[in-house]
Amino acid sequence: MSAALRVQRLHPRAVLPTRAHPGDAGLDLRALDAGTLAPGARALVPTGVAIALPAGHAGLVVPRSGLAARHGIALVNAPGLIDEGYRGELRVLLLNTDRSEAFTWAAGDRIAQLVLVAVAAAEVVEVDDADALGATARGAGGFGSSGT
Repeated sequence: MSAALRVQRLHPRAVLPTRAHPGDAGLDLRALDAGTLAPGARALVPTGVAIALPAGHAGLVVPRSGLAARHGIALVNAPGLIDEGYRGELRVLLLNTDRSEAFTWAAGDRIAQLVLVAVAAAEVVEVDDADALGATARGAGGFGSSGT
């Protein structure tokens, strides 16, 4: 059984988050107002909705792949993190990475997706040395350590 995502419509024109297809992980977030984003510019776009995440969950605001592929639209802080206790309006920070074309959207257009994820509330325990962390095959290898 899935947990309920409670949603408050903050404006009469706001569209509630919806899945495009059954089984989709992401809920589409829609722009409350129309707008235009110049090449290289960013904008904080309101959705007109507020949410209450289920206990033990966080929300990740992620880009829409179609907008990225067709128009170069990304999210500045992808993924955007919504903590369980946040109750304000969901807003999406769009970035137009296209160098020459402006991007225009209409009110109600899908601009991002919301993915709910379970969050482990792990206790932080300080240890004295790396041996206490436990050995792994990767060890301290970082960027590029697994090959090309």
